[in-house]
Amino acid sequence: MQSNVPDTQSGGPDRRSFLKSGAAGAIAAGFPAILHAADISNSIKVGLVGCGGRGTGAAAQALKADDYSVLTAVADIEPAQIDRCLQSLNRVLKEQAESKVRVEDSARFLGLDAYQKVIDSNVDVVLLATPPGFRPKQYAAAVAAGKHLFVEKPVAVDAPGVRSVLEQSEIAEQKGLNVVAGFCWRYSNFIQETFDQVHGGAIGNIIAYYATYYTNPVKPMPPANTRPAGMSDVEWQIRNWYNFTYLCGDGLVEQAVHSIDKVAWAMRDQPPVSCVAVGGRQIPAEGGNIFDHFEVNYLYPNNVRAFVACRQIPGCYNENADYILGSKGSCTIGRGPLPRIEGESTWTFEGKKNDMYQQEHDVLFAAIRQGKALNDGKRMADSTLLGIMGRMAAYTGQSITWEQALNSQEQLFPDDLDWNGSFEPPPLALPGRTKFV
Repeated sequence: MQSNVPDTQSGGPDRRSFLKSGAAGAIAAGFPAILHAADISNSIKVGLVGCGGRGTGAAAQALKADDYSVLTAVADIEPAQIDRCLQSLNRVLKEQAESKVRVEDSARFLGLDAYQKVIDSNVDVVLLATPPGFRPKQYAAAVAAGKHLFVEKPVAVDAPGVRSVLEQSEIAEQKGLNVVAGFCWRYSNFIQETFDQVHGGAIGNIIAYYATYYTNPVKPMPPANTRPAGMSDVEWQIRNWYNFTYLCGDGLVEQAVHSIDKVAWAMRDQPPVSCVAVGGRQIPAEGGNIFDHFEVNYLYPNNVRAFVACRQIPGCYNENADYILGSKGSCTIGRGPLPRIEGESTWTFEGKKNDMYQQEHDVLFAAIRQGKALNDGKRMADSTLLGIMGRMAAYTGQSITWEQALNSQEQLFPDDLDWNGSFEPPPLALPGRTKFV
């Protein structure tokens, strides 16, 4: 769909001004709340990079977030994934699907470079939902093109990637671009109120934080004999991306980073001094190089401690909870339907829970319409690095400082991946033998 705006450079000031004013004008003129996006000239055009389950969910939320948002371009590595994504969106959006999902065959892009084709397709907002190893390069390309962004967590798998994201986030801020991160708990109203209570002194000074992320494996590595004949190393690894550190960052970084982000939030996003960690691979797997369990001990100023434990082994006790100990009481999240504070004062959330996944996109699209610029860039990079720091400590068996982690020269994700080529990831880390780089 072509916009009727003379300036067709999406992200340019004229385009952004038009998006800001157009919706209000349409409503004031008496149009209904929902119009066919193809019938108006100020639709917000959305491009999706990564059509898996999380990307499909993000696209549905983006299309619900604004009356005139429309999906016009998608990217993935296989046509079947794109088909499943669009079919799912049509089911979810029902009667709105015809006006909201307008992806022509020519805008279904395939391959490792497909993200750039989405960015170049005159979209206004890019949703990044590929495996996180790809995130820094894709983020940089979108910022360079002046696109607003939803960036799924984590935002990198190594320190060079984090440094790139930090640099690009500053550029995005200078350009007035909106960047919303997929650290969804930050957009949960009941968790927001919980941390407001904690930061307001309801439990006194924080002494310790203990977070658990005990789950089943996300995507177990299939046996090597199931690999199709002729499939390249790179394709096999990407199709099983969760099992390779260069693509996923390992379970601590890809999954438990949600818990790590809550720790960072509780600590007012100030970095720790250092950390030590244990971890390993308890259940053998054919291929892959990730651990299946971690426990990280973060040291903050004034001897405040934070402990994050994660495990992804079937048949074990599962829990996703947070226990915050303060000088005047404690806060518990995840053990029961609502957070609670006990001690000198008692509190629990009494409102109606919002949909935090939807709220991320509601906030993003509202900011675009209102001409605001919100930027989650630094904290999404810092929380990602907090996870990477813990992985470094577990992999090496060493105490790692924040400065060491930030300045690490270890680059896990290669500069160029050939879909038909070979790539040999590092072997499974051996604490005490694997060196910090």
